[in-house]
Amino acid sequence: MGYTITEKILLKHTNLKKVHPGEFIKARVDIALGNDITAPFAIEEFEKTGAKTVFDNKKVVLVPDHFAPAKDMKSANQCKVLANFAKKHNIKNYFEVGEMGVEHALLPEKGLTLPGDLVIGADSHTCTYGALGAFATGVGSTDLAAAYVTGECWFKIPESIKFVFFGKLRKWVTGKDLILHTIGDIGVDGARYKAMEFCGETIEDLPIDDRFAMCNMAIEAGGKSGIIAPDKITERYIRSTKKDKRRPGKGKFYLSDKDAVYSEVKEYDVRAIEPVVACPHLPSNVKKAKDLKNVNIDQVVIGSCTNGRLSDLQIAAKILRGKKVKSGVRLIVIPATQKIYMQALDEGLAKIFIESGGVFSTPTCGPCLGGHMGILAEGERAISTTNRNFVGRMGHPKSEVYLSNPAVAAASAIKGRIAVPEEVV
Repeated sequence: MGYTITEKILLKHTNLKKVHPGEFIKARVDIALGNDITAPFAIEEFEKTGAKTVFDNKKVVLVPDHFAPAKDMKSANQCKVLANFAKKHNIKNYFEVGEMGVEHALLPEKGLTLPGDLVIGADSHTCTYGALGAFATGVGSTDLAAAYVTGECWFKIPESIKFVFFGKLRKWVTGKDLILHTIGDIGVDGARYKAMEFCGETIEDLPIDDRFAMCNMAIEAGGKSGIIAPDKITERYIRSTKKDKRRPGKGKFYLSDKDAVYSEVKEYDVRAIEPVVACPHLPSNVKKAKDLKNVNIDQVVIGSCTNGRLSDLQIAAKILRGKKVKSGVRLIVIPATQKIYMQALDEGLAKIFIESGGVFSTPTCGPCLGGHMGILAEGERAISTTNRNFVGRMGHPKSEVYLSNPAVAAASAIKGRIAVPEEVV
């Protein structure tokens, strides 16, 4: 019996000769990530162990991105905990404001996450790195603390679900639409503690940024991870990080065996998929964007670890060029990293956003989790390229969040209601 790509990666990080789904293992980690919300708890637990130093100062990564730049004294103190710990243990991959970015865009950009890696992060969207052919998953702060000491973490080998996508994408349909469609189909617990393996001819042609968006939201279906087999597109992306690369090599390219066993196989003809929107208050409450034209909005957010990459900003700018944001609507555009920020400046994208009536922010997770830079008031409604729309996610419990791709978000900013790109271009 063959192995899935997920089983191969996990096995490689143990001293075992074989593994099987449901088995508990202790595996070595390549990267242990924490941010300004989760790392302070991990650091506190690390100190309680009495350990003198971390297991590897190159494999511990600290990114203050959720409430940074610090919005108040409490968040400033959170960030300071990271800075002090990084200094004390000579952490090589601590990213201060100015170099910082949204963590799940920053790490791949810096070449810190590679194919075949085992990555843990005290953040649920750590599964993003599966887009590079890595096994990446979120863990609790205490698990992260243990990894800081030992370089290892406990896992249960997950079963895998194979999601096969075929056909050519329609115009304005992106990886965000594919994953929202999938979550709408299987539900928010449809892949509970399972590896979501995305494959098929559509995925083989899918740009890397769209792959990141898909794997990023695996957790929204309850997935332990999302993963895509590495290929030429992956290799090209890894080469593109050469200038900023923090780790040598190109990783290990694993593929699932032909006789690998899956708990389920789902197939989707993408020619039938249109731009979609996840309505309040679950990512699974998915409807066609064109059927929501009566939903007025107060705010549009384009950014996050899901859709804050350069191609996302390019799509939004294409829609907004020469047009104005509807009066009374706030447009907030947040590039995911400083590099993307500079690229957006160089390409004139920032000018388009500002001239259209929007604001262009330094990298931050801020509005996605209701932290800062775009909190919703009671009764307000936002459409966002972020990944969650739970009750109170972006502010007041009586506010509403709709999730979409960047094109739909930009079109909606112009119309002042949920709109499809064809209405404005």
